[in-house]
Amino acid sequence: MHINTDALRTSLEQLRKSPHDTDVVRALGRIVGSVDQLFGYDGAGIMLIDEHQRLMFVAASDEVGKSLEQAQADAEQGPCHDTYVEGRLVTTKDVRSDARWPQLVELLDERVRAVAGVPIMLGGSPVGTLNVYRSEPAEWDDSDISALRAYAGLAAELVTAALSSQQNSVTATQLQYALDYRVVIERAIGYLMATHGIDAVSAFNRLRKQARDSRRRVADLAAEILGDDVR
Repeated sequence: MHINTDALRTSLEQLRKSPHDTDVVRALGRIVGSVDQLFGYDGAGIMLIDEHQRLMFVAASDEVGKSLEQAQADAEQGPCHDTYVEGRLVTTKDVRSDARWPQLVELLDERVRAVAGVPIMLGGSPVGTLNVYRSEPAEWDDSDISALRAYAGLAAELVTAALSSQQNSVTATQLQYALDYRVVIERAIGYLMATHGIDAVSAFNRLRKQARDSRRRVADLAAEILGDDVR
């Protein structure tokens, strides 16, 4: 283990004691900065889902980290993309040699190698991801994973507080919409997986592409597939 548990605990306590911020972007930016400073990664970032079920850049510790998030948004694939869709930890020792995301590699900054993503969960559903990267291939140990999950839990607390505020930003409003219809979308993903014999990521991408091609909201298409009415 290379992450000091006392330093982790102190960092989390300081963030929780910091002044309450109803701006979700500013609040999450503080988490990114703390993750980056405490653990010595080469960069960290947070992505949140919008009303079109797209992962969007929210905060990053540096320009390379921002480019990693943007590349995944553009390619619609990558460890952080899979983290959101599957609601679980996804890591890679070296994303550039990982066969799971061939389109992503073409868009990546050459300084991005090892990548880890953990989901930010609200109400049992993922609403975004906390991501870190290293500039050299590396394994991710248990101390990395425990620390990232702890910070993702804090991020969820801050997002919840922002959504409860009467001063919601555009980001918070988009996130609330996505959260409201996440269950419907998850059910539609399950239906597509069972019907077509595909995995969750493929089902999610198929659903979103069909919605985009027909210029409809993902939630509306998901409800139609299930025979529900979300309006």
